[in-house]
Amino acid sequence: MTFAPTPIPSRTQYVLEAIKHRILTGQLSPGQALVEADLAAQFGVSKTPVREALKTLAGTGLVVMSQYKGVTVRTVDAAMAREVYDVRLLLEPEALRRTITLEASLAAASEALERAEDAQDRADRSLANRDFHRALYLPCGNPLLARMLDEVRDQAALVSTVAWAADPSWEREAHEHQEILRVALAGDAQEAGRLLHAHIADFVRRAFPDDQEGL
Repeated sequence: MTFAPTPIPSRTQYVLEAIKHRILTGQLSPGQALVEADLAAQFGVSKTPVREALKTLAGTGLVVMSQYKGVTVRTVDAAMAREVYDVRLLLEPEALRRTITLEASLAAASEALERAEDAQDRADRSLANRDFHRALYLPCGNPLLARMLDEVRDQAALVSTVAWAADPSWEREAHEHQEILRVALAGDAQEAGRLLHAHIADFVRRAFPDDQEGL
């Protein structure tokens, strides 16, 4: 017997997306406390959907729940970024190579690049960039591999948002995305994987230049 996942109630989904957007635009800063009662008042809902939304955000790594500090926006530092991007370096290039080998459609990746170019704020740009990367690995033919990469998507978006606040290098990353997609559409799996690996590694090196361990 199989069970379908329980859908998130509409109010909880609304609060979830609103808090996520505030985090990814920098309106809620890393380390900032998230008080259920305050958020419930701001969104005009009871504390229950706020509590459920925060639990979901904790599961994706955007917020941290502590017995002593309560709920806070996750702090981004070189160690956190390195953990997230290590996972991506290990898995994403291989997933992309498999996507290309399977000759899967990359139309969603092209569409995500267009949305990133038209984005009006860091959150929209970050989400579009995240969708671009997902469109590269999702059709890889291995659902478990795709789910493992999905688990770090929000954390990677948080890292990029914090990094862009200090150094808005998104235009450079956009050019790298275009080149990765061009090579992928040409069917060169090995070169596309190499470019993607370099893209991921170079981002953290640029964003955290004082990190001596590096990637």
